[in-house]
Amino acid sequence: MSIAHYLKEIGRGRDGARSLDAPQARDLMAQVLDRQVSEAERGAFAIAMRIKGESTEELAGFMEAVGERCLGLGTRAMPVLLPSYNGARKLPNLTVLLALLLAQEDVPVLVHGPTADPGRVTTHELFTTLGLPIARNADDAHAAWARREPVFMPTAVLCPALVPLLDLRWTLGVRNPAHTAAKLLQPADSPCLRVVNHTHPEYAVSHTRFLQHSRAHALLMRGTEGEPVADPRRRPRMEVFIDGVMRAELGRAPLEGSLTELPLLPRSTDAAITARYVQSAVSGEQPVPSPLLEQVAVLVRARRALQQHQTLALEHSA
Repeated sequence: MSIAHYLKEIGRGRDGARSLDAPQARDLMAQVLDRQVSEAERGAFAIAMRIKGESTEELAGFMEAVGERCLGLGTRAMPVLLPSYNGARKLPNLTVLLALLLAQEDVPVLVHGPTADPGRVTTHELFTTLGLPIARNADDAHAAWARREPVFMPTAVLCPALVPLLDLRWTLGVRNPAHTAAKLLQPADSPCLRVVNHTHPEYAVSHTRFLQHSRAHALLMRGTEGEPVADPRRRPRMEVFIDGVMRAELGRAPLEGSLTELPLLPRSTDAAITARYVQSAVSGEQPVPSPLLEQVAVLVRARRALQQHQTLALEHSA
């Protein structure tokens, strides 16, 4: 098969390119994920979309194709999903701390992402350092939740078809639609509450449109170096979407500027040092940064509202 006719539409540069509709985007992504195209076409797709950017309809089609290739969890537990695809660069990676704090609130947490990233400390490495569970299948996730533990699931388990497209970054040097898709992943058979983080204001706009369009349940916020956790030095805007509708009463307004009292953070991003810090914060030996506590409170409140929403929907359909 060939995607040349799609490349002709999306590959004309930022000003000349035309967006695909959702069915076309789904077909395009399905062919790319199933390796039905040449390596040259895969590279051309990645670069063309990097330059053009995804429209809401295209992103919806891409996510439909990706979702069809995701592992099913087979649960109604309403887990919180934390996509962890960036790791630590300058600040310590505190995604694992967020996951543990949520688990203390009896919230099932699934963190997903790569197992390695050259030059960065991944959440997978921190889970391993702390002896937290790594899921090889859905049963492993259920077992961890029964023990009130967060669980990490590699992308290669949750959505193996997406991994080669993610890995194309190391050949081309730039990200592609797979990285956006990875941060929006969710199991097709299980309702969940996703944390959708962005790094730049324009992504906040495009993600808002997609969450509304797809009637998603999500917390949208600016993450820390691309991770789905609040910056420990300042509180970002936190917007909650239930069934695609933004619920202002469930979110939090941003706190302008830095905190008046900055938390004492590890001076290194090293996994062992970060793990010791996480252990001391979880055990209460030192205070948890207030923005993380705010994020936990928002997610607990949002999940409770989502459960009530689901219950009402079932009652109306009965």
